[in-house]
Amino acid sequence: MSVFLCVDCGGSKTSAVICDANGNILGRGLGGPSNFSYIPLAAFTEAVRVAVSSALSSCVNTPITLPPPTELFVSAWFGIAGVDSPSVAQNASIALSVLLGIPAGPRLIVANDTHLLAAPLRLHLDIPHAITAIAGTGSCVVSFTKEPSGKLVELARAGGWGWLLGDEGSGYHVGREAIRQIMLDVSRASLGMSLLYKSTLKCKILSHFGIKSEQAAAEILAIVHTPEKAINNSDNIPGYLLVPREKRLSQLTPLVFEAAFKDNDEFALRVLRNVAGGLADQIAQLCIGPGENLAIKPRGVVATEAILCFGGSLVGVEGYRALVLDELRKRGCVFRHVELVQDAAAVGAAGLATMTAA
Repeated sequence: MSVFLCVDCGGSKTSAVICDANGNILGRGLGGPSNFSYIPLAAFTEAVRVAVSSALSSCVNTPITLPPPTELFVSAWFGIAGVDSPSVAQNASIALSVLLGIPAGPRLIVANDTHLLAAPLRLHLDIPHAITAIAGTGSCVVSFTKEPSGKLVELARAGGWGWLLGDEGSGYHVGREAIRQIMLDVSRASLGMSLLYKSTLKCKILSHFGIKSEQAAAEILAIVHTPEKAINNSDNIPGYLLVPREKRLSQLTPLVFEAAFKDNDEFALRVLRNVAGGLADQIAQLCIGPGENLAIKPRGVVATEAILCFGGSLVGVEGYRALVLDELRKRGCVFRHVELVQDAAAVGAAGLATMTAA
């Protein structure tokens, strides 16, 4: 069996795709969260095992266990959230090599998940650069150039620092900014200032956390800061306190998007504009902006000579993606091409097969 494997490992799920030498998809599989920074190595490996085993079972009649008894894969490409340094990539490679029976080396490619999104650059002969922007549960922005051989080479990156220090434009950021805006309104109210408008979003978030009135909104701070390890198991403990603190933030994202794009809630739209601006800042950081000197930023990308490749659940929403592009225009960054990569694992698997054939 000579097939190619690509696995997209993210904070919400693991997606595996198997294809043949012509790029035809033979099997797909899903596993649990696999952000390498947030879970133990054993949990990461298990999520990958489940996804790859599921993909294999959908394209062969006989169940195949991992590690496989014989070589299955010509090569494999892993795009892994949280793999942000060579040493971390090496740690992941060792575990994946054992799991898949692929020797560490050129047949086993392990990189950050943004690398999968840059694949469309190979299809555009009119441009030398791509910037990939992932905005899902977390976020990261990376720029690439294209060598004459077609190989994609990373130039620079911004963000991807995790929910505590960054992840601008992500689900974590959405939840964090929503709570910040609620607390800013608490501060305004303490000054006797009247609020500009009522918000369906504030009501939804306060209700989600069991807070009965806007006057008690400050109670939200204790809820988001209390470590889950400090909570004793009890039937009386609300469910939102039993999840990790970062998930208490990212779980607010659907409420914010619903209020912004269905209710047209101005408070929610303000939250998303701020969040979109944070992601736009990181994309612009990798660009040569109006008046910037290329000598000062030698690895900067000229937006008009590049493609912007979006990936992730948040930028998959057209309204939010439009906010990010609008914020980029304000910063003087208008890309020649913009593409949403909705199936990164499939794009990566096909690209892997093409590279091998070449």
